[in-house]
Amino acid sequence: MLAILNPTDSRLVLDRRGSTVWHVRCGQAQYAVKLGYPVAATEHWGAADWTALAPAREGVVLQELGSATATYGVWAQGTWNVQPWHSGTDLQSRWTPHRTRHALSRPPLSDALACADALAQLHDKGYVHGDVQPAHFILGDGPGRAALIDLALVRGAKVPARFDFPYRGCLVHYEAPEIARRVLESGEAAPTREADVYGLGAALFMAATGWRHVAYPDDAPRTEQRRAVVGKSHRPVNIAGPLGRLVDDMLRPEPRDRPDMREVCGTLRPETQ
Repeated sequence: MLAILNPTDSRLVLDRRGSTVWHVRCGQAQYAVKLGYPVAATEHWGAADWTALAPAREGVVLQELGSATATYGVWAQGTWNVQPWHSGTDLQSRWTPHRTRHALSRPPLSDALACADALAQLHDKGYVHGDVQPAHFILGDGPGRAALIDLALVRGAKVPARFDFPYRGCLVHYEAPEIARRVLESGEAAPTREADVYGLGAALFMAATGWRHVAYPDDAPRTEQRRAVVGKSHRPVNIAGPLGRLVDDMLRPEPRDRPDMREVCGTLRPETQ
């Protein structure tokens, strides 16, 4: 894939179970290049074949969403994609100064609105993200815009069967109780807009406080994590001001009680003007 692009510069930015990502420069153009491969079972993790298909699945989604430069294909161990590189800082890193004990300012509502608006736009187009977390919102240097990345678990796109796979939940720190419950019961679930709202609430809570919204040991297996999400109340939302009240609403246990994304944006927007 790198040879096809004929890059002038490349650097590895992520190397984790089942996936590697490069930042690639080709003259003035910048791309993210992803490689997926299957993960073997260990004493801590089960085997995972879906990681091999994830880059191609994301490539399909990106093309359906109108990306002119996204492409994907197959390699010996799985699939790959090439997509635009989004310059900026992820939400968790962006709010690091506001998590210090002596922080002089609250997290900016304009950042929260930018993230909410990116997710709302996806919902407006008929899609569900399914993997909302702080690392998946990239905020640029200018105010008001965020890129929503890592679209491999999106639902609503027409994905060829050879690249598709069941939804088995996401990073549990941001998983809604109804999703966690269903995964515990059957191993699979159906992501929803309401679960995305919950995930964004949990992401804003984590970025603002540094804490998972539900308490469980750092080394807890995923089954135990999901049982905590299903069976425990979330931590008190100790974020001051309107953002705290909104996050509390987004983390309501019943999906029907949560605001939708346009309501979330409407709540944030007057406060930023």
